[in-house]
Amino acid sequence: MSLIKSIPNSITSLNLLSGCLAVIFALSGSFKSALICIIASAVFDFFDGLAARALKAYSNIGKELDSLADMVSFGVAPAMIMLTYSRILVETNFAIFNGQGTVSNFTANLMIFLPLLIAVFSALRLAKFNVDTRQTENFIGLATPSCALLCASLVYATEVYEPLAIFFAVYPYTIPMIALVLSYLLVSEIPMFSFKFKNLGWKDNAARYIFVILVAVLGAVVLALGMHWCLWVVFIFTSYIVVNIITHIVKR
Repeated sequence: MSLIKSIPNSITSLNLLSGCLAVIFALSGSFKSALICIIASAVFDFFDGLAARALKAYSNIGKELDSLADMVSFGVAPAMIMLTYSRILVETNFAIFNGQGTVSNFTANLMIFLPLLIAVFSALRLAKFNVDTRQTENFIGLATPSCALLCASLVYATEVYEPLAIFFAVYPYTIPMIALVLSYLLVSEIPMFSFKFKNLGWKDNAARYIFVILVAVLGAVVLALGMHWCLWVVFIFTSYIVVNIITHIVKR
């Protein structure tokens, strides 16, 4: 029986392991491998909760372990991805403009380390989630897995979609600005829907249905244009954020 009860924590440990690997790959500039590891972590994060509910294996240790694993996989890992890519962008920018760059040395150093805020605000987000009783059905603020998957897929997309890579190389401050926006969204009071359907009615699930339709349309466009799958991932999580922000503004 005790062995069965340990299954959820074992799955959570796999989440943590994948997150550690994502950090290693991120620091070495292997962004595709880092993205795959974060996707694996997200899968493990989903199934550990599912296993805990199915086996009725809830425990305080499991709750704490889940937060610690999420901090590494969805906090530290995306921060390292964005930091490493920011450093590459600054070096590329200076090379393009014959060692002068379009930013000062101080600004360049600031840009490189700004993505670390993702790790800091992810920790705040996870701590807030653990004590916030309002988030039983939906999220308040951007969930850390969504933030991590967007960061990882966006950076990897630059390796398979040249116009995006050129844009970031010419305007390297864009990545740190994205990191700042995501850091804010992590701890914001903006409601973000989850996919816990209480019923199938349109009134209670309008944002979810709109998002699913949007994802399907974007997927069809990506396939029709022969674009890389990671661009679809970028579109998915960007659309998720936009739909939730618009829904929040409309309901105010």
